Amino acid sequence: MSSLSYVMHNKMARDRWLNYLLRLFLVILALFFAFFPIIWIISASFDQTGTLNTQRLIPRNAGLGNYDRLLSSDIHPFGRWMWNSIKVASITAFLTVLVSAISAYAFSRFRFRGRRSLMLTVFIVQVFPNSLTIVATFLLIQTIGRHVSWLGLNTHGGLILVYLGGALGINTWLMKGFFDSIPRDLDESARIDGASDWLIFWRIIIPLVRPVLAVVGILSFIGTYGDVIISLTLLKDKDVQTLAVGLNRFISDSFNREWGVFSAGALIGAIPIVVLILSFQRFFVSGLTEGAVKG
Repeated sequence: MSSLSYVMHNKMARDRWLNYLLRLFLVILALFFAFFPIIWIISASFDQTGTLNTQRLIPRNAGLGNYDRLLSSDIHPFGRWMWNSIKVASITAFLTVLVSAISAYAFSRFRFRGRRSLMLTVFIVQVFPNSLTIVATFLLIQTIGRHVSWLGLNTHGGLILVYLGGALGINTWLMKGFFDSIPRDLDESARIDGASDWLIFWRIIIPLVRPVLAVVGILSFIGTYGDVIISLTLLKDKDVQTLAVGLNRFISDSFNREWGVFSAGALIGAIPIVVLILSFQRFFVSGLTEGAVKG
């Protein structure tokens, strides 16, 4: 009996080691797939040969030449592109959070005729991707620009208007689920004390939903900051283009020759996203999890 227990114990120990090694292998494999593109881009940004054909994981001619060409080029105004992206993404994120929060509060707290139908309509509209409406969007912004110049083509106002239209639906649904988890007793207590709906929204609801506000703001900023299709369609002048469209010039014009400069621009362009996520990481994680459970 003791020898059988010894054999079973060894088998269980061997199985645990095999499971541990398998999990370790899968983790290493996942990390490799996650970090290899980043390491490859970093290597390319310091490779002064600048070509994709000759690039190695460890650059033979390492230096800051690609960064110098990127920041000092008059043909490709990288600084202006990056500023345009930050400006457009920041304004879009702020307006998306503001309008989505007001809309979600109305759907969550008020009862009015056509409420469910309107919510369903908003949801159905979001099912269709923006790429299907790109031609209609172009014509619509062109028409608006004839009457309001700062909302037309080649303007950041028109681009922000399109981004807002595409982001409000899904973000309103996301915020509504979070708003529904807040007890209505808080609203009733505030009304007894004489607070209006607007005061309840700003003084009571908004402080409690900061995590989901951070989630919507971060996702909106990232989506707008990295968008290519819409901004490439609406912005044709080089001085008003965003970073994603500007970096697309390196790929379309001289992909192989400008590969190192493109990699340097991609790394510098990722800095605002990294800083934003690290700054609001606490709100971002809690906002994704707390709103999933009501009550």
